[in-house]
Amino acid sequence: MNITRRKLVASSLALGAWPGSVLAQDHWPSRPLRIISGGSAGGGSDMFVRAVETRLRERLGQSLYIDNKPGAGGMLAAGLTSSAPPDGYTYYVSNVATNAIGLALYAKPTFDPAKDLPGVARISTMTNAVVVRADSGIKSIGELIAYMKANPEKVFFGSAGVGTSSHLGGHLFVQRVGVDGKHVPYKGTAANVTALLGGEVLFSMDNLPLYVQHVKAGKLRLLAMTQNKRSQSFPDVPTIQEAAGIGEFDIFSWYGLSASTGTPKAILDKFGSEIVSALKDPGVAAAIRELGAEPAPLGPAEYQAFVQNEIRKWAPIVKSSGASVS
Repeated sequence: MNITRRKLVASSLALGAWPGSVLAQDHWPSRPLRIISGGSAGGGSDMFVRAVETRLRERLGQSLYIDNKPGAGGMLAAGLTSSAPPDGYTYYVSNVATNAIGLALYAKPTFDPAKDLPGVARISTMTNAVVVRADSGIKSIGELIAYMKANPEKVFFGSAGVGTSSHLGGHLFVQRVGVDGKHVPYKGTAANVTALLGGEVLFSMDNLPLYVQHVKAGKLRLLAMTQNKRSQSFPDVPTIQEAAGIGEFDIFSWYGLSASTGTPKAILDKFGSEIVSALKDPGVAAAIRELGAEPAPLGPAEYQAFVQNEIRKWAPIVKSSGASVS
């Protein structure tokens, strides 16, 4: 009788195990873990995994190696992970771009969030920030809003590209302010920052670390954080919710690990607990903060629930922006 892999996967999942997984779980991990990243080598996804890798290697007795598979905004890597054998040795650096925004942005996502890529643990969160040129004369988020309302024809905001958190966060901001702001997409974060420094756009709203050196050099001014809590790096800079009175504004990036579809719960729980434990180590926490982020440990169940909430949050924002990728 010819049994296809799809039927084998389906029957195994119905029984709660992949063939041989019951025995494999008892000895997991017995070889290095493959971590598929949707970004280029050395990018944010890689850095957060490397921040916890040493501690995890000590605890698990195996190393983690990063396999960079850039393409389609990270959706290629997500699809590869989803279809990998569910034996507990293949994981994906899940993030807001693919696991929340991408599901509404792409007409044909490479995975189904209701069934695929079960969460292992959240590692970190990173706020975006609202930034203007230091010589703009705008010194607060309130002054920016007043300027936008008085000069709607001059409201241009830059982003790292269509469908990024910098685009959608900026869109949500001008929408809540009630101004018809013009989005100017650039090819990546570096180009976006260069455009802001050159005065091509009024403001930008991207990951905080991108701006820090320019803020310290006196070229850019931080007006507000987009996450609904203040940054430990800049505790005197208010959130948009605080400074502008815009409720339910909570825009930030996040990173974690998700497993290939069908990975046994016992492995998810074990790996997740080890990651959460590693993030409580002061040295690991310090390494993540040096990257401009905050350690934000969540275990498998909590991370899965968090991702579902993020999907619900971003879907209407993507829809109202009109952004889409076929």
